[in-house]
Amino acid sequence: MEPAQLDRLLLAVQELSMAADLPSVQEVVRTAARELADCDGATFVLRDGEQCFYADEDAIAPLWKGHRFPLEACISGWAMLHRQHVVIPDIYLDDRIPHEAYRPTFVQSLVMMPVRTLDPIAAIGAYWAEHHTATDAEVALLQGLANATSVALDKLAVHDQLASAVALREATHHLATTDELTGLWNRRGFFEQARTRWAPGTPAAVGFVDLDGLKLVNDTNGHSAGDAFIRRLANALSTSVRGTDVVARLGGDEFAVLAPGLSPDDLHARLAAAVGRRASVGTAPVTDIGLLPDALLEADARMYAAKRRLLTSRTA
Repeated sequence: MEPAQLDRLLLAVQELSMAADLPSVQEVVRTAARELADCDGATFVLRDGEQCFYADEDAIAPLWKGHRFPLEACISGWAMLHRQHVVIPDIYLDDRIPHEAYRPTFVQSLVMMPVRTLDPIAAIGAYWAEHHTATDAEVALLQGLANATSVALDKLAVHDQLASAVALREATHHLATTDELTGLWNRRGFFEQARTRWAPGTPAAVGFVDLDGLKLVNDTNGHSAGDAFIRRLANALSTSVRGTDVVARLGGDEFAVLAPGLSPDDLHARLAAAVGRRASVGTAPVTDIGLLPDALLEADARMYAAKRRLLTSRTA
């Protein structure tokens, strides 16, 4: 084995250790395999269930990139199923080769090396345009490349599993903090977002909004109409606030808004303009995140006071 070949293998190992995705692994494998075996073509084959997927290639003429074949119908499948490499000096003298698939190609000889022997997940093929019996050194170099490829693919699998776990955790948290009907934050999400968006020491106002007439809509037109009524109010609130504000549906017909940097009067004017006669509004100042629940209760009380005044004026 020549020092230059060892250096090339070491370079491939380093490149595979840094590969961040499958296309990067494929590029390293196909180029390194051809150079290490000094061959006319190389393929990188992935096992896809009961099929072989010829994912990538580097060759003097097209081979089978992008094609799938049954495991039992190709030599890469044979190598993976039997968990061993195979050296074939003349493909047309070997019954394991699907000769008709090879006739349009330049291939006369090959080596097929499985990636991982316990449970092969891929294979690396090296092909020659003339009859050639792969040397022990060439086989050893391809085996070293296959070992490094196995580690790289395992690392990608772990990375994908971690990414999936993170995505699942984020999706679960989103469901736990979001109101399904309106897409607004729910009560839990409201307090979480308040802690995130509100800078300590800055004044803020909290608003409590109660939808008027929801029971009448539900009783008269059905709950689907009531749901639409709720969604319209949610949209009116969310489009009337700033990006720094927090809007939530606390449940039923009750909504809350936190507005850092606004006074209670300014927030009241903004919310009242947004909801019109569809809802009652109450606001209160809040000076500390720990006092937010109390401020929300105060805003709730002011909202009900306003609602009573409105009912009194209508019946007077």
